[in-house]
Amino acid sequence: MQKLVQGVHNFQMEIVGAQRDFFRRLAEGQTPIALFITCSDSRISPNLLTQTEPGDLFILRNAGNIVPPYTPSTIGGEAATIEFAVSVLGVHDIIICGHSHCGAMKGLLNPESLKDTPAVEHWLGNAEATRRIMKEKYSDLDGERLLTATVEENTLVQLENLRTHPSVRAKVAAGKLNLHAWVYKLETGEVFDFNPLEGQFVPLSERPAAESESKLIRRIERSI
Repeated sequence: MQKLVQGVHNFQMEIVGAQRDFFRRLAEGQTPIALFITCSDSRISPNLLTQTEPGDLFILRNAGNIVPPYTPSTIGGEAATIEFAVSVLGVHDIIICGHSHCGAMKGLLNPESLKDTPAVEHWLGNAEATRRIMKEKYSDLDGERLLTATVEENTLVQLENLRTHPSVRAKVAAGKLNLHAWVYKLETGEVFDFNPLEGQFVPLSERPAAESESKLIRRIERSI
């Protein structure tokens, strides 16, 4: 705890003191670039990863970077956060970012390990589609290869769940919102982005910065 307290003191003296105008502007309101949905894992820092400043990202975190499908009877914090980001803040991009060595995905693959954490077990029910995909499609994999594939498939499953949210569906249909699936590799710092044209995750460094998922999908539709 002392490390955190000392950090706050340093922040107030060295950071806020040197950038008072910046922090005053933050108090006037927020206009984030994107909604960033990622895991609660302590090893992930969205602002560090994207080299952004306070106010640039609206961040939603939970175990497994999960987005429960939208149903009016089970609206929770995730749905409210997504709706606020899209309908009130007007973000133009939503990123769902999974990561390597994800404990939630390990639990999904090994449900017996969750017997002492019933809340976690219940929460991972929102990734049941991921578990079934892994069972049907990846029975030949094991170990790290299986975990990596699970992380990737789960990110795509949650992206599809995101599309069930009315605010998201409306903005995507109007061409005002782009959706992205990323996977962050902890041990190398690499970020992989799902490319619909190739049907796989590719290093983000290989993707043109201005090309969005919606543009890629339109290109696919034109080629069919």
